[in-house]
Amino acid sequence: MIDNNALHNKTNFGLVILISCVATIGGFLFGFDSGVINGTVTGLQAAFNSDSIGTGFNVASMLLGCAAGAFFAGRLADYWGRRTLLILAAVFFIVSAWGSGISGSSMEFIVYRVIGGLAVGAASVMAPAYISEIAPAEYRGRLITIQQIAIIFGLFSSFLSNYLLADLAGSSTTVLWLDYQTWRWMFWIELAPAVTFLLALLLIPESPRYLVVSGQSEKANAVLTRLYGSEVAVKKVEEIDASLAADHHQPKLSDLLEGPGRKVRRIVWVGIGLAAFQQLVGINVVFYYGAVLWQAVGFSEADSLLINVISGAVSIAACIVAISIVDRVGRKPMLWFGSIGMAITLALMAVAFSTATEVAGEVSLSDNMGILALISANLYVMIFNGSWGPVMWVMLGEMFPNQIRGSGLAVAGLSQWLTNFAITMTFPIFLASIGLVGAYGLYAICAVISAVFVHKMVNETRGLELEEMKG
Repeated sequence: MIDNNALHNKTNFGLVILISCVATIGGFLFGFDSGVINGTVTGLQAAFNSDSIGTGFNVASMLLGCAAGAFFAGRLADYWGRRTLLILAAVFFIVSAWGSGISGSSMEFIVYRVIGGLAVGAASVMAPAYISEIAPAEYRGRLITIQQIAIIFGLFSSFLSNYLLADLAGSSTTVLWLDYQTWRWMFWIELAPAVTFLLALLLIPESPRYLVVSGQSEKANAVLTRLYGSEVAVKKVEEIDASLAADHHQPKLSDLLEGPGRKVRRIVWVGIGLAAFQQLVGINVVFYYGAVLWQAVGFSEADSLLINVISGAVSIAACIVAISIVDRVGRKPMLWFGSIGMAITLALMAVAFSTATEVAGEVSLSDNMGILALISANLYVMIFNGSWGPVMWVMLGEMFPNQIRGSGLAVAGLSQWLTNFAITMTFPIFLASIGLVGAYGLYAICAVISAVFVHKMVNETRGLELEEMKG
């Protein structure tokens, strides 16, 4: 095993950080592409003359692409490489941004949004996997956590961009430049970071662990030499080879099964569970339906949008805290305390909403309950973004053994995005049937179950080299 002090002294931290920052541009685009749709709904309805169901599918269609993108990227990365899949995702981001803005029909728009979803899904699993495979173990958690900040900053940037363009033109449906309506330019703004991502990816190396797995040890040694020096590089290639010695063949999906009965490996169920629970606690209800939620309990539209801005700032602050402690506290404690904290704050939100009354046809909360709901919601967002938000991606990027990392990420990523889609589509139904009290009560129960899951199923990975991961 490589001496940690020697590794620390010889590590080219500038290059490691540069490579990590390039990979996290994918996270920024993940957030931007997810958030940009919010400012374009009115324009889409007017341009395509779509009803509420059609508009809803225009918005949600990307999530199906995300599920497919996460699954196939995880699998194809074992054949083509992590960097190659990120390059493909960058190309898809460019195609989607241009096509979504130029679309002349609802069906054409959906096709381009699904392409964007493929890119988002691929970036969501490949960026943390790539970072985990080039970063030193002692800094790996902090570097992967930057991905979550990039996602939130991407969301914030899309909201800000949409606001500025609509303010400049007067509305999203007004013609802005070159005889094109403003909502189309909202999509085209994404071309700038997408092209930057593509060009930057051409300057960074392939993952050394992928290179060893694919039989390109000399190239892996060259990359590791740039990262850690020649002496460490030789030993690291030997360690990666040793971790693959018992099962060294081209990775395939069946590697996720083991034993005489060909049962799914325990580590795969852990990955699926982590990915699903991150969404089952209801966080994307806040991201996708924040303004609707607050207006439903009596806040004005302006106040609702301001609350969303506050939530975004709180999210970034919480992620910064997570970066500072994830490699000292560990992954498992952060997940467990996050689950308990979210269960408490979700329950408090349900209590506050249970006191809502209807006055003149509008729902409202008393001053005290309104404050309780507001504080609880922002604490919930802060706790999520200081725990499950970034740490789930850290775990998925590092927990799988080298041989099954691509396939494990494929299945876990599919689980994450399908659960995201289910939560996003069911919230309006919950709102109309069991109401906010029932919805948040259900999410609180899921948070409690996630705490039990973490306690029983999740093993700590802090400080472990990827070659030490067991499956």
